[in-house]
Amino acid sequence: MPIQKRNSFFILLLFFGLTAFGQKPAIYKIGDLLKRIHNNSDTIYVVNFWATWCKPCVEELPDFEKFNRQNKPALVKILLVSMDFKEDLEKKVLPFLEKNKYSMEVVLLDEINGNDFIDKVNKKWGGAIPATYFTVKNKRKEELFQKKVNLQLLNKTMNAFLN
Repeated sequence: MPIQKRNSFFILLLFFGLTAFGQKPAIYKIGDLLKRIHNNSDTIYVVNFWATWCKPCVEELPDFEKFNRQNKPALVKILLVSMDFKEDLEKKVLPFLEKNKYSMEVVLLDEINGNDFIDKVNKKWGGAIPATYFTVKNKRKEELFQKKVNLQLLNKTMNAFLN
């Protein structure tokens, strides 16, 4: 391969590698998140509320990654919602994501007072993390787990949503 083409190839490879794993999470307010997940599309949203400082949250993320890879062709969107503080985005969240190379979309929820947003996500949610919320068609079908989940539970819940 000529040097110029080889250099172009490596630049493209580097660019796509950085965009896949070097994502910078969007910063959402609760209204942005609700608009995103409570729509009338056929997309099943699997929304995981987590934080870098939450040990059970971090422990379950590899299962979400496996689940994401298994469900790429289906109408499934996994959204990891970081509950870290906005000021920790650069020094904690980004290094964590880069180290682990997760392929799922990550957003940071920029809300301080849980009383202002927890019930808006799901009235059954007490606000503790980890929490995983399945929803489709503007809440016509939903399921909330207020505990650490595993791949088996994710698959079981997805099967229930698809049937």
